[in-house]
Amino acid sequence: MANHQEKPTTPPPPPPRPPAAEGPSARPRLPGGVGAHAGGGGYPNPPDAAIPDAATLRDQWRFAVRQYSRWYSHAWGTAILAGAAFFALGWLVKGSNPLPSRSEPHDTNANAVAKEER
Repeated sequence: MANHQEKPTTPPPPPPRPPAAEGPSARPRLPGGVGAHAGGGGYPNPPDAAIPDAATLRDQWRFAVRQYSRWYSHAWGTAILAGAAFFALGWLVKGSNPLPSRSEPHDTNANAVAKEER
């Protein structure tokens, strides 16, 4: 009596498509559908066939909130760094503090002329 084990059969993978036929901007499309807009041929990310359960919706909501928080903090960080970089660039170009409200008046003659005109 031979010990014979059957291996599960799997279907062979589909043959690869030639890359020249798809082009560099090929997007996945749904078969047999009319596009959502004039130039499109289907949704690249189709909607769910049924309403998902509450746990799935909760997980999706938490993921979305995490992503938004991450993007929001990155945007603020980028804005602060850009502001500091432009301030430093202005300081280098001008040679002193680029904010006029924080600097002392340089021309004392202009102040004296302004007081005489009053």
